[in-house]
Amino acid sequence: MYGRLLVFILLRADSFNPCIDMNIVIFIHSLRRGGAERTVVNLANEWLKRGNQVTVITLEDKSTDFYQMNTGITHVSLNLAGESSNVFNAIFTNVNRILKLRGMFRRIKPDIVLGMMTISAALAILAGVRLGIPIIGSERVYPPMFLLNRFWHKIRQWTYPYAALVVMQTHKGLTWLQDEIPRANGAVIPNPIPYPLSVFEPKLAPQTLLVNGRKLLLGVGRLAEQKRFDCCLLSFATLAKRYVDWDLVILGEGPLRGVLESQIKALGLESRVYLPGGVGNVGDWYARADLYVMSSSFEGFPNTLVEAMAHGCAAVSYDCNTGPRDIIRDGEDGMLVNPVGDVAALTSALDQLMGDDERRERMAQKAIDVRERFSVESVLAMWDDVFSKVITR
Repeated sequence: MYGRLLVFILLRADSFNPCIDMNIVIFIHSLRRGGAERTVVNLANEWLKRGNQVTVITLEDKSTDFYQMNTGITHVSLNLAGESSNVFNAIFTNVNRILKLRGMFRRIKPDIVLGMMTISAALAILAGVRLGIPIIGSERVYPPMFLLNRFWHKIRQWTYPYAALVVMQTHKGLTWLQDEIPRANGAVIPNPIPYPLSVFEPKLAPQTLLVNGRKLLLGVGRLAEQKRFDCCLLSFATLAKRYVDWDLVILGEGPLRGVLESQIKALGLESRVYLPGGVGNVGDWYARADLYVMSSSFEGFPNTLVEAMAHGCAAVSYDCNTGPRDIIRDGEDGMLVNPVGDVAALTSALDQLMGDDERRERMAQKAIDVRERFSVESVLAMWDDVFSKVITR
């Protein structure tokens, strides 16, 4: 009912034919620290370099931005972020967002619009009704592992068939789309991973925490339940006495900082485990690391895993539903761990590589193949193909 109401309101608006320029708009909730946000900045910067006009529209204010875009990119904030208190407030809030976004589309006259993540994609599709603009939605996680409330679940079901295309990050994600929303057109495009990585503030040199000669087990990600860094800590606690020359560093920030700090203290690991926060020179940390660990319970397409491997890190990761298995070639350039959440299994995999320098180095040498497999050039070629198809329909 609510989704049909939104569509009805927008269908009453006058139609508009955009100019035929290569003018790209990307719509996302914010540019806070996160994988989807980093991908938006990477894509925007690369499309600008190739001579396109690029506008990034966010719901949140620019003051929350973590990632830096090139100066030629236009960043527009709608300042319409925030939670709704009830269904009727949600309808009012989102109609307002759609109309403001629609107004931006009319003014900018984009050739194509990319809505990043479910809610942004749905809002962009609704805002583009009868404007003649191809709207591409992009899911950034495997949907069954990131459940929407009933309202947004219905909106996704209703809107995705009207998108020019819905981009999934993995083939398993595409299978889900084909099963759940069969009228939607889908494609698979992984994230582009630039190498070397850009550097920005805040910067923290690895040597400020680590003494020369110490080996580094590195994890990177938001300090949130999804990342299951508690499992990582428990595994390292078991291994720390055996591998006295190894330290664990987890880069990132999030709501579970206090919980993880308490766990580190309870395990007696204050001198072996560090949580320095988010850094803008993460490439220096990947280059310094001896082994990378990912303990997530679910992922979409984990940028940090590819980035670490591109810097020559063998990786150990839980084999969650999507993501790691699309990146790690198990036993060749890293290890996939099953079952997800099993601390003993993670400990065993880490033990095998922490204790075998030669095997770890062989895997590290093969890991750098991701530089080509997920290079900016190869991934942008996929986007070029998608753009050419949807624009000429």
